[in-house]
Amino acid sequence: MFSPQTYQHRRAILQKTMGSGLLLFLGNIENPINFEHNTYAFRQDSTFLYYFGIQAANLAAIVDVDEQRTIIFGDELTIDQIVWMGRQETLREKCDKSAVADCRPFSELKEYISKASLSGRSIQYLPPYQ
Repeated sequence: MFSPQTYQHRRAILQKTMGSGLLLFLGNIENPINFEHNTYAFRQDSTFLYYFGIQAANLAAIVDVDEQRTIIFGDELTIDQIVWMGRQETLREKCDKSAVADCRPFSELKEYISKASLSGRSIQYLPPYQ
C-alpha cells in the first residue's frame, strides 16, 4: 500500500473532476473454482485498488462528492474465518491505512444508495466485470 495521503489525494482529484453526485466503487468477490471454499487466488478490482488500496474481497466504497464523504462498506471477519485464517487486519485498520474514516457494514450500502437515488442525486459507477 501507498501512504494514506496518496489515496486521499487521488480521491480529491476525482471529486474535483466529477463535480457532484455519488461515485460507487465495487470491489471483487472471491471466485470459486468448483465449490464455495475452493477459490482462485484473489485479485482486487484495479480501480478499487487505485483509490483505496485495500486488497480484500466483498467490499464496496462510495465517494459522496456533494457531502465530501468517503465510506467503505464491508463486513468484519467472523469468528469462523478468524479460526480458519488466524489473526487478520480488521476492516477498520485497513480503512485507516487508506485514509477513510467512515467504515460501515455491507448491508447499509443499499439503503445509502436508495436515499441518494430518491433525492435525485446521480450515482456513477464502472460496470462490474465479475
